[in-house]
Amino acid sequence: MGLQAARDSEAVLTPDLIRSRLRDQFGVPERPRARPPLDELVLTILSQNTNDRNRDRAFDAMKTRFPNWREVLESSPEELEAVIAPAGLGRTKSRRIWAILEEVNSGTLDVDGLCDLSREMALELLTGLKGVGPKTAAWVLLFSCRMPAFPVDTHVFRVCGRLGLLAPGTDRVKAHAVLEEYFDDRDFLEIHLNIIRLGRQICRARSPACGLCTLSDVCPASMPGEG
Repeated sequence: MGLQAARDSEAVLTPDLIRSRLRDQFGVPERPRARPPLDELVLTILSQNTNDRNRDRAFDAMKTRFPNWREVLESSPEELEAVIAPAGLGRTKSRRIWAILEEVNSGTLDVDGLCDLSREMALELLTGLKGVGPKTAAWVLLFSCRMPAFPVDTHVFRVCGRLGLLAPGTDRVKAHAVLEEYFDDRDFLEIHLNIIRLGRQICRARSPACGLCTLSDVCPASMPGEG
């Protein structure tokens, strides 16, 4: 269905329509490789308040300098901070990562066994860590453990708010539960990744290109002619 045909239709916003329209516009996203839970957790912490390129630079630099996690603890928080500097917020992120690695090293945190836990227990374990919120926990479960979870990052929160899937005043913590209830869990990964693409390329925070959006005819925030 072309964009003009979509606008001229009398479609009703549903989870299936969102999946189908985004698939038409962006295709079915390739499933990222599953990293070990601790790798995914650290990578997600590095991703906070930065872009994918800087996140990956920091993660690769850390893996080069510290081939295994024990070697991180044999250095110092200051050295770790310097290594992950490309991701920004080095001091905050290095302390969070360091604290998690100390728990793993002491045996009080079994991240390797995370994917063998129930979804509820895995979420409780992750969100019990300092600096790990619902988005980070959901990301680790979805991408590392292949458990049903729907991470709500900045793009997902903005796009779903504009689509009217989130009631006014809904915060990001509650948004996870709302969107997990709305979408079918078999589609979580595909829809999550495609909504992020929509948010980055079209439904931008400023000057959204509504005229290029395949969901414009069912979006309450759509501004016809933009783009």
